[in-house]
Amino acid sequence: MTLRRSMARLRATVVVVVLAAFTVGLSGCSASSDKGASADEPQTLLIWDTGLLAKTNDNGSAKSDSFLHQAAKNFEATHKNITVKIVEQGGDISANAAQFKAASIAGNGPDIRIQYTGGPTLSFSKYFVDLNDVLGKDTLSGFNGLNTVRKDYDPNGSLLALPYGSGTYFTLWYNKKLLKQAGLDPNYQPSSWQDLISEGRKYHDATGKPAFYVADLEGYVGAWVVAALAAGDLGAPAYTDMYSGKTKIDGPAMLKAYTTWSELFKTGLTNKDAGEVSNGDADTGFIQGKAPIYFSGTWADVGMYQKFKNNIGWSFIPMEDGAKYTDVAAGGPQVAISITRYSEHQAAAAEFLKYLAQPETQDLYVKLTQTEGSSNKQGDTSVIKNPLLKQQAEALKSTSTIVYPFDNVMPQSVIDLYYRLDAATFLGKTTPQSAVQQLQAALAAEQG
Repeated sequence: MTLRRSMARLRATVVVVVLAAFTVGLSGCSASSDKGASADEPQTLLIWDTGLLAKTNDNGSAKSDSFLHQAAKNFEATHKNITVKIVEQGGDISANAAQFKAASIAGNGPDIRIQYTGGPTLSFSKYFVDLNDVLGKDTLSGFNGLNTVRKDYDPNGSLLALPYGSGTYFTLWYNKKLLKQAGLDPNYQPSSWQDLISEGRKYHDATGKPAFYVADLEGYVGAWVVAALAAGDLGAPAYTDMYSGKTKIDGPAMLKAYTTWSELFKTGLTNKDAGEVSNGDADTGFIQGKAPIYFSGTWADVGMYQKFKNNIGWSFIPMEDGAKYTDVAAGGPQVAISITRYSEHQAAAAEFLKYLAQPETQDLYVKLTQTEGSSNKQGDTSVIKNPLLKQQAEALKSTSTIVYPFDNVMPQSVIDLYYRLDAATFLGKTTPQSAVQQLQAALAAEQG
């Protein structure tokens, strides 16, 4: 989530659509005819999107920059017999997962589901078609990020989804105008986590106002910070090693990261309601100038540039003093597109995925969103217009350690617990020691 993007988003700015009688409504949308229909027969292809590729207005209509709606329209123009129906789930990751699991057990879920890569995909591996044969070697050879959606992260494992987009990364945003007004360097870049806290104290001392704007009701900000900081000690394979058991969640690195995160609220440098502000309201507070430093991710590129233009700065989350790996970016591919095993329109779903896999289709995605590049090696980089995205793309080329975050790698049940514990440790309701122990136990229970 950002994610995942926050990441999520979480990590993403999720479009929340409230659906009356949600469970009944989504089940009622499930395609139930034309069992095993060929791609040439008239049929409706049902897609559940968890707020990742579609954007809708309050009345449910598609926004002009909604990639999934435009892609569906273009696909329908050349596939006259196929109607693509898009249903957006709400913005709560855990609720979405529970809804999909219930529908899949009943066999009346969607033909295609769009979710986060990593754990949120692997957790439902038994419901997803292996795309190795669907898309073929020639198509897949042009894609980055396939490792994030392979069963058990095995290089030879089943391909459970098509990763979409080059990825989003956890960042800090800086309001240059507010920093300058406080007599601080508007182009400030932190050398370490401790340096960041020190800069926050300078701002607070100069203005009497919060230095950091945090929206951690759901625990997402904590998820981003903990994932980044622990990678400073463990490096790029931090969380896939935890998944495989090579590294323990309740080891020194995660305990240290949780301890550092738990101390932030105690400093008095954040907004007082940091534990009450929802991720969905996070950008608003920062844009309103409630604090000059904000935890979010590259998924916010569009909104930040539109609002601040050249008065916005950014950095990846800095590592702690003494970290083994000092140049770290936490993030990676966030969007995964899967075909369900129980789909009654698998041939049509395969055709739609083949269309989405085309470099030109991914270029449309990049052009419309301006939040990440293409995951296709043949993608056209000239469609990147957002200056922030260009800066980040260049920065990533020289970043020595890129880590795929905890809440992308782990099973969904562990991720859900992770968010709750991130929120609880921030407010001092759970100790860091208890948090890592609970997570280790949860992973052991999930893996049997």
